[in-house]
Amino acid sequence: MSIKLLTSLILSGSLLLGTNTALADDCSSRGVLDEKFCDEDHDLVADSPKDPSQWRDPSTLVFTYTPVEDPAVYKDAFHDFQEYLSDVTGKKVIYYTVHSNAAEVEAIRSGRLHIAGFSTGPTGYAVNLGGYVPIAVKGTADGFQGYNLITITRTDSGIHTMEDLKGKVVAHTSASSNSGNLAPRALFPYIGITPDKDYQVKYSGKHDQSIMGVLAGDYDAAPVASDVFNRMVEGGRIKQDDFRIIYKSPKFPTSAFGYAHDLHPDLVAKIKYAFDTFRFSEDMQKTFGGADRFYPVTYKEDWKVIRDIAHASGTAYTKTGLKQLAEADAAKAAAAAAKKQAMQSTN
Repeated sequence: MSIKLLTSLILSGSLLLGTNTALADDCSSRGVLDEKFCDEDHDLVADSPKDPSQWRDPSTLVFTYTPVEDPAVYKDAFHDFQEYLSDVTGKKVIYYTVHSNAAEVEAIRSGRLHIAGFSTGPTGYAVNLGGYVPIAVKGTADGFQGYNLITITRTDSGIHTMEDLKGKVVAHTSASSNSGNLAPRALFPYIGITPDKDYQVKYSGKHDQSIMGVLAGDYDAAPVASDVFNRMVEGGRIKQDDFRIIYKSPKFPTSAFGYAHDLHPDLVAKIKYAFDTFRFSEDMQKTFGGADRFYPVTYKEDWKVIRDIAHASGTAYTKTGLKQLAEADAAKAAAAAAKKQAMQSTN
């Protein structure tokens, strides 16, 4: 499918042309949510409709997980949870495969999707434009699954604080990287350090290359993802004692799980119970990096760091912003299709 065709399909959808549902005219506060939603309790997600006639109680619940390269893997991974969700709610639960983040947002907004897992970034679009209510992420009894932005330097560098980075050479990974570039540019100014102004930025290309570059003395320091750093330590590629961590961000959450805001409150209570009480099988734990449950979160508190980064990087959780995301999805899909076609032509 071409970029032009995919984009035109998105543009013709109800999300970008408007909505055919009644607006919340009696709403006293909606914050940054789309005009069809209300947020009178100021928790940053859509309230349940005031009119009980607008509560939905479908006989079949539609569930999906964020689009990935091989959707079948995760469809199978969530099979046990779908069965549990069906037992708790007393309803049939089916899996709906989505092929782009924009399509998943449109599905939740249009009512075709009831329960879903959204990637960290697109969660904001689902909340503001789709009436999505995040309630959990994968985790353990100790906390939710995620990673931190950490700033590393060598233990013998003489750099002990972020203030010490002034005038130094610091490795960022790549322009599009969250923890390797966007997050540092968004968060560091709040603590008095501005990349490109207070220190010289050099792009390494990858997190592991930033880490190895610091170790080799090519860079004075580097902001990197904590999970990459930890894997390199565990894999024996580096020794933790060779590095000093001088900054650690709040944890960035992984994919959010939640429900459509207009589901019947009694059904919502059952959905929440299912997420609270389900425990991952051994196969699920292997698939999801050791997580053994859904850990409760709120969009207002646990997504604050993500919203701050989005704001600082100029990302807007609006229809215009989603259109740009859709175009990026289309470009990625077109590139993947072209690569596949090229590989087939050489065989």
